[in-house]
Amino acid sequence: MARVAVVTGGTGGLGTAVTGKLLREGWQVVVPWVNESELERLPKADGLTLVQADLFDPQGAASVVAHAGEPLKALVNLVGGFAMGGRVHETPVEDFEAQLRLNLRPGYLMAQAAVPRIIAAGGGAVINVSSQSIRRPFAGAAGYLTAKTAVLAFTDALHAEYAKDKVRVNAILPSVIDTPANRESQPDANWSSWTSPESIADTIAFLCDDASAAIRGSHINV
Repeated sequence: MARVAVVTGGTGGLGTAVTGKLLREGWQVVVPWVNESELERLPKADGLTLVQADLFDPQGAASVVAHAGEPLKALVNLVGGFAMGGRVHETPVEDFEAQLRLNLRPGYLMAQAAVPRIIAAGGGAVINVSSQSIRRPFAGAAGYLTAKTAVLAFTDALHAEYAKDKVRVNAILPSVIDTPANRESQPDANWSSWTSPESIADTIAFLCDDASAAIRGSHINV
């Protein structure tokens, strides 16, 4: 029986690489989407289930997990984003809170919906995404840096609560990922120093696999 993974953000620059890698390794993959334009990035494939859902809504998150078959062995939380602002005294608190909501709420709701299924399957993996930028803070990103730091705290909380149930919870911390969106936003950057989505997908796929059983509660730079 094929293992099942849910990949949120699976239609994004990193998500398409992760989804493709897992499919090639024989996983059944469930990917939620919101706008039809996203579907152009992820062609239909054997083993792929696409579910229209609002991951900021508890029922939407639950509906994604409901579409996953058995055994559900992995949840990959890739939904998140960055918005540049001013310094704290120049940035409305609503903008600060928007970054917390974007980078934390979907991961919380998806874990809430998926972890019981992963436990019922005998254990598995949850992978969250933070950022190496939290180690090198910069001006104009208080909301983003706070949210991505909180992702690590949430990862640690999940590990404390579910390690006994054989749920391996880890976070990856990417540097700049070489995606079309990042190239468009930083046209003058040295793209050769960026990390390819495919190489990060290899790491995520390993963390999803039982071969990574010794890696639990870790924060991994990629």
